[in-house]
Amino acid sequence: MLVRALLCWCFCCVPCWLPEGVADVRLPRLFTDHAVLQRDQELTVWGWADSGEAVSVTLGAAQGQAKADLSGRWSVRLAPQPVSVVPLTLVVQGRNRLEVRDLLLGDVWLCSGQSNMEFPLGACDAAEDMKAADFSLIRQFGVELNFAQVPQSDVQGQWIPCSPQSAAGFTAVGFYFARRVQAETGVPIGLLRSSVGGTNIECWMAQETLLTTPELEPFAQIMRESLADYQRELATALPKIEAWTAESRAALKSGTSIPLPPVWPEFPFGERRFRPRCVTLHNGMIAPLVPTALKGVLWYQGENNAGGPVECEQYIAKKRAMIRDWREWFRNPDLPFYFVQLAAWQRPHDRPGDADGWALFRDAQRRCLSIPGTGMAVAVDVGDAEDIHPKNKADVGDRLARWALHEQYGKALEVSGPLFRELTLQGAVARVSFSHVGAGLMVGEKSGRGAVIERADVPLQRFAMAGADRQWYWADARIDGDGVICTHPAVPAPVAVRYACSMNPAGANLYNRDGLPASPFRTDDW
Repeated sequence: MLVRALLCWCFCCVPCWLPEGVADVRLPRLFTDHAVLQRDQELTVWGWADSGEAVSVTLGAAQGQAKADLSGRWSVRLAPQPVSVVPLTLVVQGRNRLEVRDLLLGDVWLCSGQSNMEFPLGACDAAEDMKAADFSLIRQFGVELNFAQVPQSDVQGQWIPCSPQSAAGFTAVGFYFARRVQAETGVPIGLLRSSVGGTNIECWMAQETLLTTPELEPFAQIMRESLADYQRELATALPKIEAWTAESRAALKSGTSIPLPPVWPEFPFGERRFRPRCVTLHNGMIAPLVPTALKGVLWYQGENNAGGPVECEQYIAKKRAMIRDWREWFRNPDLPFYFVQLAAWQRPHDRPGDADGWALFRDAQRRCLSIPGTGMAVAVDVGDAEDIHPKNKADVGDRLARWALHEQYGKALEVSGPLFRELTLQGAVARVSFSHVGAGLMVGEKSGRGAVIERADVPLQRFAMAGADRQWYWADARIDGDGVICTHPAVPAPVAVRYACSMNPAGANLYNRDGLPASPFRTDDW
């Protein structure tokens, strides 16, 4: 009952959903000049007005009408319309008239996650790219930071067309993604950037999802304990709050000074509470975007969740729950979700099979590809040993663009580097088979943002193998068709193989001839 009551309080509390003063028709900030709205899908335009006020909406050839409900909120659904590179004007008529100009109909991609998604182009040593960034058909809406205890009705931010003057503030990953997709399709691209550095995936899910998803029960228990603590604290604080309210009313009536208010107990999922923060970014930076129509999601997150084996396993369930959550919120059960595998970081080591730090997490990310409608950009070869924020976001954006171009735009191209498919054991030989071999497997070498170069004179590196004794050795590895054969004289009966399993697997060099790196993987669960 406590959880249900608090959920009701969170989602039905009038102050969190109603803006102040709704006498004039008002739109959320997503509907401002220079916006990109989703083509070929039903569009929902919403806002606020006086209760019962009639509102009409016109965009291009689409029209609709509605009346504001008792809370003052209205919503109009417009019929799908095709791409428009010719600017349109959105007209909203109630007692007052609003005109939102220079709108394009294209594809809107939600760019979310941690600091590597937030990382701006201006920090990427990309002076030439910014100088040439005259792309009026690429635009970004940057959602401003908002950790919120309850779901909000609107966000702060504005739509900005991409130009040499504005490109520095664009999400770098999103910029390179949009630059390639727009160039190859001609479709306007809107980047809806909603990302915050140093955040766990739990911040980005709805409270209901975290509390009711069976796979997340261990974390839900922590949340329930926090809610119970809050109830006890509130019960203690209420008499003081009620007394202060009575004294303040009396003071206002008599014209005397108002006493200082008591301290309200903090809601359990706020920034300062000892318990792990959660759901706050969904409340402040995702819920207010609904029901925006989207083409898909680009997601770069995980550094904060990359813990031990238990956390890595839980992350798969959390990610599955979050994707399901967002698909429900944005009313699209097939919403594409393309994510970035963590890049290499920290100093490399030469211990075979030592799955330290992010190695287990990368493998968990790889296994998230079992979630329908997902794709993964491998970034292990474009990291920085000294910086958790590698500046090469061009390859990352390009690799995400491949997924979208193939899956959403019908382009014939390889979307991924080699992905582990099967381990076959025969005597002293372990053979690893791969999917996404593309034009064929190769030993490759990559330097900076340059193209991958085939190196037939260099052996495969970073393959490790072990027998039943779980002792790991660097394997003698060679390419064999769509797979790699691994042997080692100290492992006469292999049972497991790992590839690139360390925080920074420097030297990992398996690619396909499409220039895409193989994902790190392990075949064991030790």
